[in-house]
Amino acid sequence: MRSKELSLSVKQAIIRLKKQNKPIREIARTLGVAKTTVWNILKKKERTGELSNTKRPGRPRKTTVVDDRRILSLVKKTPFTTVGQIKNTLQEVGVCVSKSTTKRRLHQSEYRGFTTKCKPLVSLKNRKARLEFAKQHLTTKPSQFWNKILWTDETKINLYQTDGKRRVWRRKGTAHDPKHTTSSVKHGGGSVMAWACMAANGTGSLVFIDDVTADKSSRINSEVFRAILSAHIQPNAAELIGRRFTVQMDNDPKHTAKATKEFLKGQKWNVMQWPSQSLT
Repeated sequence: MRSKELSLSVKQAIIRLKKQNKPIREIARTLGVAKTTVWNILKKKERTGELSNTKRPGRPRKTTVVDDRRILSLVKKTPFTTVGQIKNTLQEVGVCVSKSTTKRRLHQSEYRGFTTKCKPLVSLKNRKARLEFAKQHLTTKPSQFWNKILWTDETKINLYQTDGKRRVWRRKGTAHDPKHTTSSVKHGGGSVMAWACMAANGTGSLVFIDDVTADKSSRINSEVFRAILSAHIQPNAAELIGRRFTVQMDNDPKHTAKATKEFLKGQKWNVMQWPSQSLT
């Protein structure tokens, strides 16, 4: 990126100081310019005898190198800032540029505006537990172990609500950096409940639950959950895996309820231990 050319008076000052036998380092420090710039101007004067600025093709840049660095610094420090906010911040220090110019500078530095990835809000303790769980199973479990897992989960699908999307400035490959994501928490207000399962070699049943069979908050309660397990675990496991299988489920309250635990114990199914706040 080419910087703004020095004024003629500064170039003349460089020549004047050089005639006083000042070293290039001292000239650069005195005038606040780079040593290479001083050297190039002296060489040009020696070669052509000229100091005037050469005419550049096209429209002059609206920002200096310092301005460009300031724009980049703003999005690095606050990735969720908007182009309008950047424009206002620059105006406060006397730099007047348009939104389109600001976008071009960010694009030139490989920054693009993306919709944020929404990731669950997980505590530091649970993050460490999940990582340890993953490391242990990665190193101690053979690949055949995963072929025997029947993965299960249920979800609530919200039909009428804003998606809560935000825009963030980032480079490619940094979508899941914590400073580029938004956090989500579970909340009420959905209308469709579903339970499903899958294994290494395919998907199983997709079960829709009527609001009538769920509690008032449209959540599947322990009783409904046990009925689903009783009707669908064994047939799906037999079809996808075989007689020997392990059931996976997260630590939702209905999964860890006393009645659910007693039901699972009576079925004599092998249930996989699962760390808190982990997704299937």
